[in-house]
Amino acid sequence: MSQVTTTTAHVSALLERSIELKRQVLTTEIPAITARMALLCADAIAAGGKLLFCGNGGSAADAQHLAAELLVRLRPDVNRQGLPALALAMDTSSMTACGNDYSYEVFYARMTQSLGRRGDVLIGITTSGNSPNVTEALKTARALGIHTLGLLGGKGGQALPWCDLAIVVPSRETGRIQEVHITLGHALMEAIEESLLERGFLARQ
Repeated sequence: MSQVTTTTAHVSALLERSIELKRQVLTTEIPAITARMALLCADAIAAGGKLLFCGNGGSAADAQHLAAELLVRLRPDVNRQGLPALALAMDTSSMTACGNDYSYEVFYARMTQSLGRRGDVLIGITTSGNSPNVTEALKTARALGIHTLGLLGGKGGQALPWCDLAIVVPSRETGRIQEVHITLGHALMEAIEESLLERGFLARQ
């Protein structure tokens, strides 16, 4: 068997696993939970709050990606004003200072404490559910009266009890979990946008 054939088979199997996991998610309560999360976020924004996102590695990139969808634009056919969203890993000076002076484990908690306000929403993204810095941020947010949402994997891990609502992708394969996270993240952002358009908080420009 040629190397191309072997690699093609590997890629095809990977895509099949990704598709099957998304199909599996469709049969769970996750779509309804996503809708509930969207309404909670839309309510928070309409009341003057904002969304905060945090994660590590690829999940940090997803946090920035989803924040950008609200800050700038999500759909090319929907022009509207920007929405308040912030990825907490954007500032490398603050991150490295905290890692050096305290620890990376408390970085997102300190950012949440400094930038979050009662009525905001924190969305923690962790494929294992066991990222200490994300869990600490969720704990801090709950103590401050900030709504806590999770995009998690596996069985939810240590972060799950600190989430008011959570999407738990039933897999232990990091890449496949992240693929479902970004798909549901896009669905969540679009549903937030739709809700705000329907209630007249946003206007098409």
